[in-house]
Parts: sequence; structure tokens; C-alpha cells
Amino acid sequence: MAYENIIFEVEDGIASLTFNRPKALNALNNDLLNEFSDALDEIYANEDIRVLILTGAGEKSYVAGADITELATFNSLQAKHFSKKGQATISRLQELPIPVIAAVNGFALGGGSEMALACDFIYAAENATFGLPEINLGIIPGFGGTQRLPRLVSKNMAKEMIFTGKMISATEARDIGMVNKVCPLESLMDEVRKTAKVIASKGKVSLRAAKQAINSGMDTDLLTGCNIECDAFALCMASEDAKEGTTAFLEKRKATFKGMLNV
Repeated sequence: MAYENIIFEVEDGIASLTFNRPKALNALNNDLLNEFSDALDEIYANEDIRVLILTGAGEKSYVAGADITELATFNSLQAKHFSKKGQATISRLQELPIPVIAAVNGFALGGGSEMALACDFIYAAENATFGLPEINLGIIPGFGGTQRLPRLVSKNMAKEMIFTGKMISATEARDIGMVNKVCPLESLMDEVRKTAKVIASKGKVSLRAAKQAINSGMDTDLLTGCNIECDAFALCMASEDAKEGTTAFLEKRKATFKGMLNV
């Protein structure tokens, strides 16, 4: 499918989705969200994709938030529809069964931070800036930021960021647990792809089971979470990848996972 606001590529089981509105600092508007949703459909349908990378076009911005020129025209009902649309789209991203890495290459503000927070983890360039500055516009985050940020960092840190609208550096974001790794801009994608290749080499069943167990168990009590893990562990043991992995270990060779989902 041809896209105007994103660039979507797949190579060796790794999909790359680039937000491509550089003149608008890759700001999110309705057209981009529609194309992003269509790309997610492609990813869901393609069993060969093992990992997804999200990044932004250019060297200044990952996603600089919602497009204010569009946002400023909304009435209350239109704003609610836009918020629901953004939340639904970003939730679909979070619910992808494959691992998703955010490669934040500049501004990740408002909807940009919210998009990154829905990924499984974040690598950031040294020039990256994070924040939920909606309070400065007289509004609040509308794409899940008030819910995902306090679940990732502390509740009080999230409140400070949201109440003040302050922006933080990549290093500060790493220090509070929002970002996994900070690296020079010129090596960001190499570092992300290196990790993506490692992940893509693992068994598809176990990757999906691990992601599901972590995400499903996070908002439950420990006992319920452990029961979720137990069921996922048992399902993994019925897979071809588990047979290959254990056999390879006993035979002292490297496992070759075929990525089959049949169990």
C-alpha cells in the first residue's frame, strides 16, 4: 500500500515505520493516524514480521505531538472523537503481539511521547526531548499519556511532568526509567536494528507469550500474574520452537527457530 504520511518497509522480518511529515515535525493529524492504522493492519496480517521499529523522518523530530493547526479548529465533540481515535490507534500498537521498539530521534512531545510509551521499550538519540506539554495549551494529554506515563515511571513524576508541561532530555528520561538506552543520533538506528535482529532471531511463540504475560500481568495482583505466566509457559512448551530450543541446547548447537505459531 502506498502512503503519504508514513514510510513503511519490511526487511528480514523487521518492519520499520517512519512518521513522515518532516515540515510539520511529524505531528499527528487525522490523515497520519489513518495511514498508521492501515499499516498496523498490514503488520497484523504479515506473519513474517517479527519486530517493529517506529521512528521519525529527519533529525529534529520523532513526533512533535498533535497537529495544533488541526486541533485548534475542533469543538468539544470533535476533540473527543480525535482523542478516541488516537487512543484506539495507539492501543492497537500496544496490543501488537510482536515486540515494538521506539527509536526516538528528536522531539517526542504530547502524542509523540504517548506513541513511544505504547512501544515495548525506547531507544533515544542524545538530542531527543520528551514531554507532555498539553497543559500549556489549556488541555491535557488525550492519547493515553495520563495513564501510560504513571504506569512506566512513578505516579508523582508523571504528575510533575503533566502538571508543569516540562520537557526532559533523553538522559533524564533514561534516569526515570522511561528510556532504555541513549546513543548518538548517527548511531541510533544501528543500535535499534542490532537489538531488533537479536529479538527477531528468537522463537515467535515465546516472544508473543512473553509480551502477553508481561502486559496482561502488569495490572493484576502477583498471584494472578504468575498464573498468566504459567499458562503462557505451558503453551510455549507445546511449540516447535521449544522442541528446537531444548534439543539444540542438549546437542550443544545454536537453535534455529522457524517462527512457527502452530502448537
